[in-house]
Amino acid sequence: MAVQGGFCRRKRTFFELNVYPKNLPIAMAPAMGLNSYLAFVLVGGMGLAWQTGMAVIFWGSLLFAAVAVFRAYIITSIPLSLRIGIATGCGLMIALVGLHNAGIIVATPSTMVTIGDVRSIPFILGCAGFLLMMVLVQRGFKAAVLISIITITFLGWLLGDVEYQGIASLPPSIAPVLGQLDLMGALDLSLMGVIISVMLVSLFESAGTFVAVTDKAGLADETGNYPNATKSLFVDSLSSAAGAFMGTSSVCPFVESATGVAEGGRTGLMAVVVGLLFLLAIFFAPLAGMIPAYATAGALIYVGLLMTSELTRVRWDDLTEATPAFVTTVMIPFSFTLTEGIATGFITYTTIKLASGRRHDVSPVCALLTVVFLARYAFL
Repeated sequence: MAVQGGFCRRKRTFFELNVYPKNLPIAMAPAMGLNSYLAFVLVGGMGLAWQTGMAVIFWGSLLFAAVAVFRAYIITSIPLSLRIGIATGCGLMIALVGLHNAGIIVATPSTMVTIGDVRSIPFILGCAGFLLMMVLVQRGFKAAVLISIITITFLGWLLGDVEYQGIASLPPSIAPVLGQLDLMGALDLSLMGVIISVMLVSLFESAGTFVAVTDKAGLADETGNYPNATKSLFVDSLSSAAGAFMGTSSVCPFVESATGVAEGGRTGLMAVVVGLLFLLAIFFAPLAGMIPAYATAGALIYVGLLMTSELTRVRWDDLTEATPAFVTTVMIPFSFTLTEGIATGFITYTTIKLASGRRHDVSPVCALLTVVFLARYAFL
């Protein structure tokens, strides 16, 4: 199989597709975007009871599952320039999280963002962790990320910034939220648009993650297709519904899976191990809670570094390709959501292609999605 820099450059043969790993190195967790949407929009803004808001997530997830077959077709219909923009935008968003967690980049009312306190422990150890990780990776250490996280956590403890909180504890009961959905209340006609909006957000957040991570792992071919695409999306949507039933926001694949890919993860075994470790972490929450955010910042910045390498594939001499890639890339971290980056990217791509007299480059799916995104901004 011809692979350059971790990316597939041609369609695989029948033999290659049948010997290539079918399971994906992508883990899942409650989506923070929909978590905020539930808390601040549905409950805080619209005044819904949290039980009704959770039911909205549930119905939106089932609607998500109903179009599973079409979603795989949608993903493979995303133009190359937008797939590049999605991957690099995800990388920059991950890096931004890492920079924020280490206090390297902070908010300020005058210039929006600025450099943090260079003398603070998070800043110093966050930078040290990233540089240590880069040296270890360059020297071929497979556990470079883990070694860096443990080292920085230990240094933080020596400096008195990390407090020992114990090793294990029993998790709290989920009985107060388990199955507490107001399913019929969420089917009110006034909430139909909200349910559709939840479905669209879930669809494109998941699609963006699958596109970015599988491409980085070398699992996607030149059209964006990857093994078990329909099945992966179907599992994603059912997991979202199950998450709502258990009292959490929509569950979706998280783009930080690219961290595992960067360490060599290429099969579903990586996702299984992540799930088992998450399960263990429930009982070892005090120990896991000792790891400061700045200890993991280096890993997130490293992923951003790797994923921005995608930009070398952009046809910069063709503005009808370069502009949508750029818009998608910058809008994902600046809006801090995959959905807005994908939406603005599609709108830009279709508009500039049609206005440039290159309507043959715009597929029917691409045109339809552009209309959907414009309608979403106008009505939802």
